[in-house]
Amino acid sequence: MNFQIRDAITANMTNHSAEDVRNVVEDAIKRGEEHLLPGLGVFFEKLWNSSGEQEKSKIAGELAQAFTAS
Repeated sequence: MNFQIRDAITANMTNHSAEDVRNVVEDAIKRGEEHLLPGLGVFFEKLWNSSGEQEKSKIAGELAQAFTAS
């Protein structure tokens, strides 16, 4: 079976509201199931690819800070 996760997630999320997207992300995080991580990766890929250089720098900085040891 040639299953493309990017295509499936794109098809499932097309025309969803911001609230719908937020609910999907929060639900995936709350569940904490490893098999949901690729789907969140697709969300991140869409965000990254639609961002300009300044936005990418901001995102990268926020991620670096999130991974900084406390």
